[in-house]
Amino acid sequence: MHKLKFRLVFAILSMTLLVMASLGLIIGQVYKNIYENHLTDRLMKEAELAAYTIESHEGDEIDEQLLALRMSERLDARVTIIAVDGTVLGESATDPSTMDDHYERPEIRAIREGRPEIEIRYSDTVNQELYYYAVPYEIEGTEAGYVRIGVATQTITNLNETIWWILAVSFTIAFVVIGTITYRIANEMIKPIENASEVAIELAEGNFKARTFEGKKDEVGQLTRSMNVLAYNLEQITKRHEAQQERLETLINNMGSGLIFINARGDISLINQRCHDVFQENTNVWLNQLYHETIKSKELIKIVQAVFITEKRHREQITLVNGLDTKHFDIHAAPILSEMGIMKGIVLVLHDITELKKLEQVRKDFVANVSHELKTPITSIKGFSETLLDGAMKDPVYLEKFLTIIYQESERLQSLIQDLLELSKLEQHYFSLNWGKADLTKITEDVVELLRPKAEDKGIKLNLHGDTAARLEMDGDSERLKQIAINLISNAITYTPNDGRIDVSIIAKKESIEFVVQDNGIGMEKAELPRIFERFYRVDRARSRNSGGTGLGLAIVKHLVEAHNGKLSVSSELGMGTTFKVIFIRNQQR
Repeated sequence: MHKLKFRLVFAILSMTLLVMASLGLIIGQVYKNIYENHLTDRLMKEAELAAYTIESHEGDEIDEQLLALRMSERLDARVTIIAVDGTVLGESATDPSTMDDHYERPEIRAIREGRPEIEIRYSDTVNQELYYYAVPYEIEGTEAGYVRIGVATQTITNLNETIWWILAVSFTIAFVVIGTITYRIANEMIKPIENASEVAIELAEGNFKARTFEGKKDEVGQLTRSMNVLAYNLEQITKRHEAQQERLETLINNMGSGLIFINARGDISLINQRCHDVFQENTNVWLNQLYHETIKSKELIKIVQAVFITEKRHREQITLVNGLDTKHFDIHAAPILSEMGIMKGIVLVLHDITELKKLEQVRKDFVANVSHELKTPITSIKGFSETLLDGAMKDPVYLEKFLTIIYQESERLQSLIQDLLELSKLEQHYFSLNWGKADLTKITEDVVELLRPKAEDKGIKLNLHGDTAARLEMDGDSERLKQIAINLISNAITYTPNDGRIDVSIIAKKESIEFVVQDNGIGMEKAELPRIFERFYRVDRARSRNSGGTGLGLAIVKHLVEAHNGKLSVSSELGMGTTFKVIFIRNQQR
């Protein structure tokens, strides 16, 4: 869009150009008409003078050709003397004997018809366009012939060109002068207004530091000063608002609890950063979206709907499951009411009580599980000991059999206590790894060879995949990495039926190493996957207990992987097998 200044200058100059062009056309035409009238008058007078000259020689012998030549020299025009019958008697431009009869020439015919007039036409004799005018002359009172005067039209053309050239130069100079003066005046008048307009646009876009030049103490100057005062006030107000907004946003985003505002239409109008961790996804895209289309938890949706319906506070504890993580939240939901009691929306506060729930559950599970796990071997030891004391020890067969069972149960009891101590050690805050360069390929090869006899006892094919010739080194604790591999592979052997298959893979990535254990064993249901890393949790309790498992192996694996800053994931399908994947970082930043 053109600026106001240029539009104003363009309008003024356009009108000026139009007026000057019109005036030039009028002046040029007036000068042309004046000259043409002057030329016509001249032709008429010169023709009458020529006729008078001829008439003045009455009674004398006249040489028409010589007379035509002399009059042509004096009048600076073409002179033709024509007889009444149209014969050319004298011609200043050529030999009259070579010329045609002029009886029917338009200027001669006009005289005969009694209406003498100027005739303009091209002459083949002189090869140019001429103005012709003819008058009759008399000798002894009788019309004896005609005198014709011809003047070249080039004279008028040259005059017109001169007039137009003078007008063009004059008007161009005048136009440039007028344009310069107009531009300077418009610039002086419009520039302050343009500056004020630019500042207004900057203010509308949020740049409250913009200022305009304060000019003279006139109306425009008052406008610019008012604009600067307005900009200063807006800047101060904006700074105070931004400071308050920053404090509020800092408070909201650094809350230990998730915070969600839902307006009366059901759109999520505010959500803090804590909700990213709560829902484990980018919740920024939830803004201005309907809550029931973005929130996946049906329990949370029901709470929101209950508050919308009852317009009363609501508190409830819910559980959110995200992949392998299960989190518990204490939900406080309250309606936002206006002074008139009209509902404006809902505020949700999500307090994470997962750790409290875990501590509570750990205490319960630990007491229950330890009691249950210790009860079986202790009961067996006590029972068989009593049997031996009652006399069975006198029978060598029963003595050996019962002592073997007592020994196995004591081994199982020792293994359980050892795993409990190991897990307790891993959970202590002072626990640390013995960091160093660990060759994961070598560690895996050693573990596979160590457990291969156990697999062969069940007819299981234990295969190691990967480039064993390439050494894959990473930052880690070799002994703990070996413990991870032993637990995962041993667990796969335990839950894989006879004649099954276990594939152990080591996959090298650019910045990481993937350790994968895949079997075609009994598998698990998806509902069980989030709990398999809990203490004492068993998918098949009877089978795992009979196989000597304590239910603590995967819990130990999870702690050790996390200590290495790795990622542990599991996928399984009932009856189809299970796949454990561990992603280790090659170079740790410690």
